[in-house]
Amino acid sequence: MFTHFITLEWKSFFRSASFGTNVVIKVFMALGALYFITSFTILGFAIYPILKENGLNPIETVNKFLIYFFTIQLIVRYFMQKMPVMNIRPLMPLPIAKNHIVHYALLKTLLSFFNWLNAFFFIPFSVMLIRNNAPIAEVLQWHLGMFGIILTSNFINVLINNKDSIFYIVLLVLLGCGVAQYYGFFNITDSCAPFFEAMYHTNYLFLLPIVATLSSYYFAFKFFKNHLNLDEGLAKKSEVAKTENFNWLNQFGTLGTFLKNDIRLIKRNKRSRMTLVTSLIFLFYGLLFFNNPKQPEFMGIFAGIFVSGGFLFTFGQFVPSWDSAYYQLMMSQNIQYKEYLSSKWWLVVIVTLISTLLASFYIYLGWHAYFLILVGAVYNIGVNSHMVLLGGAFVKTPIDLAQARQAFGDKQAINFKTMLIAIPKLLVPVLLYVLGKSISGETMGMLLVLVAGILGFAFRGAVFTMIEKIYKSEKYATIAAYKKN
Repeated sequence: MFTHFITLEWKSFFRSASFGTNVVIKVFMALGALYFITSFTILGFAIYPILKENGLNPIETVNKFLIYFFTIQLIVRYFMQKMPVMNIRPLMPLPIAKNHIVHYALLKTLLSFFNWLNAFFFIPFSVMLIRNNAPIAEVLQWHLGMFGIILTSNFINVLINNKDSIFYIVLLVLLGCGVAQYYGFFNITDSCAPFFEAMYHTNYLFLLPIVATLSSYYFAFKFFKNHLNLDEGLAKKSEVAKTENFNWLNQFGTLGTFLKNDIRLIKRNKRSRMTLVTSLIFLFYGLLFFNNPKQPEFMGIFAGIFVSGGFLFTFGQFVPSWDSAYYQLMMSQNIQYKEYLSSKWWLVVIVTLISTLLASFYIYLGWHAYFLILVGAVYNIGVNSHMVLLGGAFVKTPIDLAQARQAFGDKQAINFKTMLIAIPKLLVPVLLYVLGKSISGETMGMLLVLVAGILGFAFRGAVFTMIEKIYKSEKYATIAAYKKN
């Protein structure tokens, strides 16, 4: 039966309306995966001698920070790891056991890149431990314990993807522990390190993560099996409709109508609402780079782009996919593409401005840090706001908003495709900054990025005309890609 499921998904991939786009994306994903695999492998081999040279015990130091590693990994999984997507409804009336469907979907998550990427760090690090005379048995049991925790986090992610409250609690606890450790109130690494150390020195403790893996798999299986019903887990939930007119937007004509729809979308849907939550998280991204002497100087402008552009990168990347459910209806109406795209542009610009104001707390770190954010905001408004709209014409990812709370639904507000498209948006301002800095210092670097943003804003009319033509040329391909759902 599992072989039959794999065959169906294989045919679905090759018969997809967006097959060509899927192949290109897969190639770029493979290149991205190769980069991370190489980085993790180098880190796995290099961290042992680096820690030794600094007078630190490698295994003790790594164990000390594993709590942050696994917690952050769980958060990244929540946003980026795809849930096992299958076309379940047609299978329900067929004589296929529920157990087969759920087992296949859960076991498919074991193939996730987020699981096996860890192997390219832990295996080289374990090899370095053994090469430096660490007891083989202790290294192997520690290694098995690490993979038990990784697989446990995989199945926990499957469960908490349906429970936002749990995710928010984990996130707040992590932030609280980080702040407490930074100010010296409480050091969570000292409290959790003994557990990871015990897995290295105790012969049986590594079994606990393995038992946790089996237990989390069992609970995930029971949860999804109980919700795998046409009249419950897969049925659309009916709710009382609420009318929100937003009459103050009527003064903007057709543009105001589109803005109303986007505001309602964000307020009423979990997936789109998560873009705002993500934007708030991005606000704190600069804390990793500003005033950090260990980071290259060009990372400052990189952080400035991210701090002000969280909503732009998350919501903007999925234009026009947010409207994929009724895109065909829209295209049958007398709607100007330019007005439609302008509404999306104004929405991301307004939120970018709000994010820039909220980021004013960085003034505490110095005006230089906030100037980098302001420069990044201007670049986002003038250049990146157009680039996300342009990218939307080619990345035709349909979004089924009705599946946001369903078993095995595609719940990700951010995915790997989104990150791949973001690369040129981040690379160009960094290159401009480095070029200006090499010519006449850091001020010139910031000025070049600022001028690029101002020029992009000044020529937005011509840019919109070009983007409009591309959307028109891709119109029927986009409709075909959205129809595949």
